[in-house]
Amino acid sequence: MSILISSIKNSFNRLSLSFTKESWLASFFFFLVLCSWYILRPVRNEMAVQNSDILPYLLGIGAFVMLLLNPIYSWLASRRNLKGVLVGCYSFFIVNLFTFIILWEFFDLSSAVWLSQVFYIWCNVYSFFVVSIFWVVIINLFRGDGATNVFGVIAAGGSLGAFLGSEISKQLASTFNESGIIFFTLISIFFLMLALVAGLFLLKRFVSMKGIDNAAGGSSFDAVKNLVSSSQIRSIGLYMYLWTAMMTIHWVTSIDIVNSWSSDGGNRIIFFSNIEQTVTILTLFTQFFLTSAIIRFAGPKTILMFYGFLFTGAFIGYYIYPSIAYVFIITIILRLFEYGINKPTREVVFSYLKRTDRYKSTVLVDTFLVRMGDFSGSGLILFAKSFGVAFSQIPLLAIPFATCLGILGYKIPPKERIGD
Repeated sequence: MSILISSIKNSFNRLSLSFTKESWLASFFFFLVLCSWYILRPVRNEMAVQNSDILPYLLGIGAFVMLLLNPIYSWLASRRNLKGVLVGCYSFFIVNLFTFIILWEFFDLSSAVWLSQVFYIWCNVYSFFVVSIFWVVIINLFRGDGATNVFGVIAAGGSLGAFLGSEISKQLASTFNESGIIFFTLISIFFLMLALVAGLFLLKRFVSMKGIDNAAGGSSFDAVKNLVSSSQIRSIGLYMYLWTAMMTIHWVTSIDIVNSWSSDGGNRIIFFSNIEQTVTILTLFTQFFLTSAIIRFAGPKTILMFYGFLFTGAFIGYYIYPSIAYVFIITIILRLFEYGINKPTREVVFSYLKRTDRYKSTVLVDTFLVRMGDFSGSGLILFAKSFGVAFSQIPLLAIPFATCLGILGYKIPPKERIGD
């Protein structure tokens, strides 16, 4: 009995380490970042449905754009400290959003198909860069074992932001067919501006931290060089590439089912928003009370490896029961595991990397390699369809790749080897 009481007491002591002023501020920062993105996310998904016939090509263009942007980002990170990187990147995307509003409103291009396709590509670039830059800040402020304690709480703030953003998007869904996405975009800009302010306040809390005012140094192509030369970065990068390819196969398959279920854009936005909100509620509980304990108990290897088994089960399910109900359930399960457990685990792994890799390589992995995974996953679907494979059977072709994902997860170095 005394052992049980002692174990419970230790669990509460560890939990108390998660709730600091800095972790709460970081959590609020993430709340604002994801709120900004999740206002646009259901709209992005609706645009994917509208352009489903050319979706793989749009994903390929998105990957190419990220490849072009990464050296520019690396150049900025080489010459600016964390504050300069945060201000430069977020200001860039705020200006981008205002540019789209000007094109829609003042150049009467709100119904232009080509602009909606450009906006879809840009949304993918935007979502990965603003979230990736957030994590660049976090993994440079919270390092090592301290990261294990606080990343669950920080991620929980993001889940709350995702919930609010999805709710705002759902409330605006009735205006989508008449007014387009201008309202969505304006509110997204507002929250991204607030996120920038919150990020600057967080950096002020760490003003005395060694190296906080220093730029990462190096060249614009350090991330690419490190990807080639470092087995650690290659393992993490290949894992992210395969994970995204699997998620894209799931997503494109689900998009086809949703498209068959309803032809009304407003209904589809509400469906996507309901998924976001359900995921958020479940993820929030997981992040607050379970994430840190699961990471400590299971360890990064086991968690990263489990993803392969999860995708295998998901793809078998699509073959057996391809319905709107299954899309709803399996999307929630996959996203809950990703946001509640797998993503915080990957960021803990990232926090042990060398300084240059924390600034640059993680962004290359989170943007370009992830988008290449998108492109490859959708490319596999196109390839299979060109040979007459039934759409319901295509997810089965991805099972060997899901197995490779599990093996890679097991091979990612443990924390004591990362950053050597």
